[in-house]
Amino acid sequence: MSRTRTPAVSGWFGGEGDRFRLLGTRCSSCACVFFPREDSHCRNPHCAGGTLEEVPLSRKGRIWSYTDSRYRPPSPYVSNPELPWEPYALIAVELESERIVVLGQAVPGVTVADLTVGMEVEVVPGVLDEDAETTWTTWHWRPTGVTA
Repeated sequence: MSRTRTPAVSGWFGGEGDRFRLLGTRCSSCACVFFPREDSHCRNPHCAGGTLEEVPLSRKGRIWSYTDSRYRPPSPYVSNPELPWEPYALIAVELESERIVVLGQAVPGVTVADLTVGMEVEVVPGVLDEDAETTWTTWHWRPTGVTA
């Protein structure tokens, strides 16, 4: 039985392979870019507001900061308390073109020991969780040149 692939957050990312992108919005009036996306109004307090258009964001950026998650977060975070906690690296990335910082997990197997501030990374499809019926998809950051 195959699992249904479902985005953890609808409308925040899309595409496959090299076409995978985070999806933001850009104000037609002031050109500010937002992620997570904004669909109701421009967040720029100095803008009278314009039409918000969906835009694919840069695939690459540079590590602005990073840390690791060594403990199981409290509720409402969902995890199986019967399974051992698996630490993972969190990376804040300044996107190449937009110059905004986006937070996300590193690809599995990449730890904080593998990362440095300023390192180039790229966004790739990832898996947040799975159950018997569903694979919940998300994005991960992967150092460029790494194929894992």
